[in-house]
Amino acid sequence: MTESHSIRHMNLNKLMKQAQKMQEQMSKTQAELEKQTIEVSAGGGKVKVTANGAGDIIAIKIDREVVDPDDVEFLEEIVLSAVKQAVQQGKALAQSEMTKITGGLGIPGLQ
Repeated sequence: MTESHSIRHMNLNKLMKQAQKMQEQMSKTQAELEKQTIEVSAGGGKVKVTANGAGDIIAIKIDREVVDPDDVEFLEEIVLSAVKQAVQQGKALAQSEMTKITGGLGIPGLQ
């Protein structure tokens, strides 16, 4: 084994260990993100949507006042808007947490 070959081998081992550590951190962070919540309100607070840091919707609250049988479309628009915002904020939170771990390496599939 030449000296340069053994150095490359050591670097590869070091890289593999770093990758494994990063993977562990990411799994841990993902679990923590699922516990964090983001609440978004729309329609002047009449509709509230709660998402977690994984971007999953976990609750929707709708105030009785905003439920108008003659204008269901309005309610649908408010709910859709709040859901989109909640998912977007959840994903943004996850992205920023993952970037802290990867150091902005831009590894495909981790966004």
